[in-house]
Amino acid sequence: QPCWREYLTTRIEQNMIVSCTCPISECRAQPTTAFIHSIVSSQEIIAKYEKALLRHYVECCSNLTWCTNPQGCDQILLKDGLGYGAACSKCSWISCFNCNFPEAHYPASCSHMSRMTCAKCNHGFCWRCLKPWRPNHKDYYNCSAMVSKAAWQEKRFQDYNERCTFHHHAREFAVSLRNSISSIREMPKIRNLTFVLDACKVLEQARKVLAYSCVYSYYNQDTESMDIVEQQTESLELLTNAL
Repeated sequence: QPCWREYLTTRIEQNMIVSCTCPISECRAQPTTAFIHSIVSSQEIIAKYEKALLRHYVECCSNLTWCTNPQGCDQILLKDGLGYGAACSKCSWISCFNCNFPEAHYPASCSHMSRMTCAKCNHGFCWRCLKPWRPNHKDYYNCSAMVSKAAWQEKRFQDYNERCTFHHHAREFAVSLRNSISSIREMPKIRNLTFVLDACKVLEQARKVLAYSCVYSYYNQDTESMDIVEQQTESLELLTNAL
């Protein structure tokens, strides 16, 4: 029993318990949950084991996923039960289930968040790391179809990227402001600040839309509807700054 306890404990701590088999090389039998509970006495190790089982179960179910909040959230979400824009019931984070981007990014599409493609030569590269999708292709700004426009394209990208980054930072400020007001609200003899908290939530959402509108506008600059989109974005930005 001591040998089994040490073996199972090591496998659990190394996060290899799900694929664990009998240590005898010829035997492929896997220890059952009841057997592991009877051998391992440490509650801390058992807790790690149960977390590993849960994680494995979620990964195996195509209809389940973890909340993608980068700050950390252990909530399990049912994909079919969440429409676009639905929030996690625990932390209120809004995830995107169609791509690897960690949050919902309307009005930008999933393809906007992951890949950019040259309209003429079809060279694709990642929006986030700027590395080419095909390793045998030249660097983006050395693409033969883009050399004459490289400086203009780079400047345009930088402009939209700076605006997008600004709104993300402003969104973080709105979150920080809301947290500060929430703590003040708990103090005695402080008047009701619900309206201020609601304003911070609206501010946070507006900054998020403005940030991803930059991505949307970058990709759709030549479409006929972009004049209206830009006007609406400018109006939202003015009102958001005033708020």
